[in-house]
Amino acid sequence: MWLRRTLGLSQKEAVASATMTATGDNFFNAFAVYLQASALQMGWLTAIPQLFGALSQILSAWLGNYLPRKPMVVITAMLQALVVSALALLAILHPQNSVNWLIALAVLYFACTNFIQPQWRAWMGSLVPQRRRGAFFAARTRLTMIASLIVFAGGGVLLNFSASLSVVWVGFALLFSIAAIGRTLSARLLHLMHDPDPRPHPERRNGFRQSMSQLYSSLHDKTFRDYSFFVAGMQGVVAISAPFFAVYMLSDLGFSYLQYSLNAIASIVTQFLTLGFWGRFTDKYGNRIVMQFCCFTIPLIPVLWMLSPDFYYLLVVQMVSGFVWSAFSLSTANYLYDIRPHRSDFAVYAATQSALGALAVFVGAIGGGLIAAVAPDVFARFDIGTGLESWIISPLFLVFAATTMLRLAVALWFVPRAREPRIRRRPGVLQLIYRISRFNAITGVSLDWLSVTRKSRPKDQDAE
Repeated sequence: MWLRRTLGLSQKEAVASATMTATGDNFFNAFAVYLQASALQMGWLTAIPQLFGALSQILSAWLGNYLPRKPMVVITAMLQALVVSALALLAILHPQNSVNWLIALAVLYFACTNFIQPQWRAWMGSLVPQRRRGAFFAARTRLTMIASLIVFAGGGVLLNFSASLSVVWVGFALLFSIAAIGRTLSARLLHLMHDPDPRPHPERRNGFRQSMSQLYSSLHDKTFRDYSFFVAGMQGVVAISAPFFAVYMLSDLGFSYLQYSLNAIASIVTQFLTLGFWGRFTDKYGNRIVMQFCCFTIPLIPVLWMLSPDFYYLLVVQMVSGFVWSAFSLSTANYLYDIRPHRSDFAVYAATQSALGALAVFVGAIGGGLIAAVAPDVFARFDIGTGLESWIISPLFLVFAATTMLRLAVALWFVPRAREPRIRRRPGVLQLIYRISRFNAITGVSLDWLSVTRKSRPKDQDAE
């Protein structure tokens, strides 16, 4: 009885939390544009929260050895609700240094999200029966995506309406207030859920030091090291331009907030709908070929953005982008599982790659901010010619050109090093669960693994 009730509460919690995540990952940049953030501040808004988010996961893993996970999750969720409420207050008060306040609150927001993630993953792994995991998380993902898209589209309509009345601050205040209410309800539902393993395990406390040692030693494996540097490098060079698509659409092209939201939704929906296709494709042809496809299509995406400012054309570009990022997200997640050494901890390898990615995003976003800051002066100093002047409609094209060349450089470095690993027999969907943990219209869906369980084998054999 308690299991059925808890699983039902978890599905409701997915909808409640989606009202917050739909705003946090996709309206922060729009809010920063409204607050007139500088190019450097836009870079900081992406760089600093991502770095602190990765650190908070490590902190969570360590504290989980000493503290019960359910109170950690619930208290952090309540803290996150307060952070989002503070964002609504920021929109209302609009104090001096508003952008700096936004960056600080974004740091707390992403720190809370990442702090919860390891504990929530462990909680759900012990809660959901193995035979029901595939169906349960598929249904939960559908609920999350539907709720997120509704909130995202509704947020665009709300901001559009408030802009027509010249009270955009009211729209952002209401949007963040709704998000805070959703997170508060989420925390309440988490509090009501049952935890079948409520106490920490003292016998596992040495595992953290061992994991940190394995984090370091994992990079001695050349295949894994090349893969990690590729994924982290691509994430880093993508972060050069990621903060500035919102600036380009809202400031340079004059898109409405509704057009901005619809543009993002086009990518998100495409990513969600094509994950199944890419899953079947990688099962049949392998992950290496898909990763190579991504290597030479991801660099083209910023170029497509520069070809035309037409709203409907950019919707098509976003659908192409979603198709490519869906392939990248799934193939790199599968490839990581295939190349990890026999009998190794998948979580450790995923954590290593995540930490490298966060560091690369930090460097890339800061670099993108610096390029965007000097771009107007670059175009003012050099005579770029009458023909080019009619095409280059924004100094941000310098950022898009830089990220294109660096994406191509990362791809050219990795392709000759990529190898098709021996395809190990992967656990079935009931044993290895990938779920969409969050999404971003520019950089794709984020896939989070839930659990890898041992197969039934003779006692003298180890399962992978």
